[in-house]
Amino acid sequence: MKLSEAMSRKLNRICIEKNISINKLASMSCLTQSTVQNIVDGNSKNPKTLTIVRICDGLGISLKDFFDDKVFDNIDRED
Repeated sequence: MKLSEAMSRKLNRICIEKNISINKLASMSCLTQSTVQNIVDGNSKNPKTLTIVRICDGLGISLKDFFDDKVFDNIDRED
């Protein structure tokens, strides 16, 4: 699985678990809706680390909590 797909799956799962929309996640993260939507849709192949940090801050979780998930096991290298 590619990293962008893993991040998309993780964010979708978080939104479902927390019952929040992509727009709400964007607002909580101080990001534009299109930025978050592109990550969730898998259109953003290499989002900036700061973007992921902002999403984690908005969710009240650490980067470690975000990436400590089986979905990130066996990530394919994206060239």
